Amino acid sequence: MSLGTVLVAGASRGIGLAVAEYLQPRCDRLLSVSRTPAPVGDWIQADLSELAGITTVAEAVGNFPLDALLYMGGTWETHAFTSQYCFEECSNDDITRVIAVNLVAPIRLVKALLPVLRRSQNPKIIVMGSLSGRDNFSGREVANSASKFGLRGMVHALREELRPQQIGVTVINPGNVGTPEVLADLAADDLTSGEAIPLSDLLAIINCVLSLSRATCIKEIDVPAMLGEGA
Repeated sequence: MSLGTVLVAGASRGIGLAVAEYLQPRCDRLLSVSRTPAPVGDWIQADLSELAGITTVAEAVGNFPLDALLYMGGTWETHAFTSQYCFEECSNDDITRVIAVNLVAPIRLVKALLPVLRRSQNPKIIVMGSLSGRDNFSGREVANSASKFGLRGMVHALREELRPQQIGVTVINPGNVGTPEVLADLAADDLTSGEAIPLSDLLAIINCVLSLSRATCIKEIDVPAMLGEGA
């Protein structure tokens, strides 16, 4: 696979950093977007939860064709996914931040970058969802689950909107992903690494989506760990 210009949002840590590191040698130009420094690619410092951050990214990309936009950013409430989480104790700022980063930001970013995506020979949009946004998943984190459900809605609506232009839009919904941070959390809770999908598997899925022609539509991919919840 050989790509032209690729933009990865949320590239300073976690899944976003792993994706950026994987794609750097596979593309001509990698644009890494994050609030804190990203160690790979051409770093664009921007807070995508703010309109000013969206404008910063759009200006940095310019008018050159953008072959792939990968929104890998995400956040969740304080104490999310732990026994300490309590919805009633979540602050209003916490709730607003989660919705802004997980849902509003990708909507605004895609809108801002559509003109340059149209210039590509094979444009792709991939967003990182979560099993928390799937029906009947037992997540308790209210704002995070709401944002991930909304993200799936955004992707499905965008696909219909962009189908005549053959711009691929895909959402990937993983369970726990084996980043160093997640593996450390699992170990702390006496859980096994088998309850997280290997990063290499997630990267292989992303590689597959990016490798397809624009004649093919990959709508949504659910990726639970074999021994994890949701399998």
